[in-house]
Amino acid sequence: MAWTRVTVIEDDAEIREFLSASLRKMKYDVHAVARGTDGLSHAAASAPGGVIILDLGLPDIDGLDVLKMLRATVNTPVLVASARDDESHIVRALDLGADDYVVKPFSAEHLDARIRAVLRRTGDRRQESAYHVGGLTVDMEAHTATLDGRDLEMRPKEFRLLAYLARNAGRVVSKDELLGEIWDDAFGASEKTIDVHLSWLRRRLGETAAEPRYLHSVRGVGVKIVEPAA
Repeated sequence: MAWTRVTVIEDDAEIREFLSASLRKMKYDVHAVARGTDGLSHAAASAPGGVIILDLGLPDIDGLDVLKMLRATVNTPVLVASARDDESHIVRALDLGADDYVVKPFSAEHLDARIRAVLRRTGDRRQESAYHVGGLTVDMEAHTATLDGRDLEMRPKEFRLLAYLARNAGRVVSKDELLGEIWDDAFGASEKTIDVHLSWLRRRLGETAAEPRYLHSVRGVGVKIVEPAA
């Protein structure tokens, strides 16, 4: 079995060496860099798959900016590993598309468990490069969505929400499931958060809750995406 690829973007040499050595002992294929630009280049050149471990305090680009650029270019899961433990940074990173956030210091075993959890949650999304529902196409590798050939501009969480619904097309997805899968049960996220994002998505899809085409709410259950009726 091929080893899971892990890209470590960490400027502290001691931590970088510790993570590299520990993860290799755990049978991960590790590539470690000290700068955000190097991490972006490596991620863009790599095949889909694996996971990225991202520090926020980088010497050339702030880690949150690196995260935004990663989410705009690749679909690889990103686990933020940072000493920044204030709630605002954690919420900001998750809103920008981080799949998990772990606060330093942590053990290699703890990080391994987080990596495996992220891969379990995101594994299915890497099995297909694109999802099609009617005239809607969600391209996971390009991180783009189009409707009848027209590009849809959307925020990272909007894209993740749309992609998750498209991957589960035809199935009613509960709001609890969406909170766990898209917001990772982040502090402050609620059903109202989902309602707001669904409202944004409907606007981009040219529909309303009263006159849905793709997004259909099922009262008391959740929401599903379906191919519009002819």
